[in-house]
Amino acid sequence: MKRIYMDNNATTAVRPEVIEAMLPFFHEHFGNPSSVHWAGRAVSGAVEKAREQVATLLNCSPAEIVFTSCGSEGDNMALIGSAEALKAKGDHIITTTVEHPAVLNTCEYLEKNGFRVTYLPVDRDGMLDLAELEAAITDKTILISVMWANNETGNIFPIAEIGEIARKHKVRFHTDAVQAVGKLPVDVQASKVDLLVISGHKIGAPKGVGAIYIRRGTRLIPLIHGGHQERNRRAGTHNVAGIVALGKACELAGAEIDENYAKLKRLRDRLEKGIIEKVGEVKLNGHPTERLPNTLNVSFAYIEGESLLLNFDMKGIAASSGSACTSGSLEPSHVMGAMCVEVSLAHSSTRFSLGHDNTEEDIDYVLEVLPPIVQRLREMSPLYNCKQDNCDNCDTVKML
Repeated sequence: MKRIYMDNNATTAVRPEVIEAMLPFFHEHFGNPSSVHWAGRAVSGAVEKAREQVATLLNCSPAEIVFTSCGSEGDNMALIGSAEALKAKGDHIITTTVEHPAVLNTCEYLEKNGFRVTYLPVDRDGMLDLAELEAAITDKTILISVMWANNETGNIFPIAEIGEIARKHKVRFHTDAVQAVGKLPVDVQASKVDLLVISGHKIGAPKGVGAIYIRRGTRLIPLIHGGHQERNRRAGTHNVAGIVALGKACELAGAEIDENYAKLKRLRDRLEKGIIEKVGEVKLNGHPTERLPNTLNVSFAYIEGESLLLNFDMKGIAASSGSACTSGSLEPSHVMGAMCVEVSLAHSSTRFSLGHDNTEEDIDYVLEVLPPIVQRLREMSPLYNCKQDNCDNCDTVKML
């Protein structure tokens, strides 16, 4: 059976070049980088080379990069570490209603521990009102946390403009850039962020490694206490193979960024156009233009997203409904809710997120199998049959 993977915002396949780079560090170069002998020194050099590769992609100093286990750890480190470091100054944090659970759940934790959080709303396209953001800042605001790009809709937020606002009011600024890095140029100097988080498995490195950019002079209280690794900012023996892999993945991302952007946007636009033409009664979720080049989130009227995904799976197509981190929940996506997407449409939201290996043939295959699947599922829906019978008494149909 043909297999098509279109869930790259959840995770990516490890690139062959990345596997080749990391393999020696499982056996040949096995030392602990904290050791002072020959085995440790060779490995320590590889960790520092990877730090330079990550820093080059983000346009910062290698000394400003701290390796982590994942994006969620980085977000926790940024939020909790900042809150603890700055609590003498204030207790107010600003974020948005569409952040990743790694940010939202951490903010809820901080609220239970005496901090106040403002959750900024988004409009029906999923975009922020920057005037509203600036108006939310008080003399007790210590941190603004806004994701660079949304994992479900692909919406890109105006990070540079938010950075200007944060600098103007002398407020620390954190961004979860897990979805943006590798798909968009990300420059921490131009964007004026103080803290930025990335994750390896979103850019062709393995799961279990990430990094956080900490602008020089930005004080954080560590989450993990122990040894002196990462200049006392994150204790624990280094995941050397993973770190080497992250460095190589960042090197590849920087070299291919323009080519990949053009390719992914072309494929995504082809998919979007084909779905609209061949299926109909489809709602685009997210901003029509200000979104990642690889991401398409659409709702299909009258059907359940989970049923669609199961039918996709039987045809060898991997896509998703909402975020991978909330896929076990029966509730509609919090992002769809924040955008005021009608509940039945929120339940049918489907995310296609393209990646390095996708081709035009993949798009054509999806467009071939999708229309009959949607039609079959719609014919099983009472709402669709009600509409076909021109029923005037169905309020739900009127909303659609």
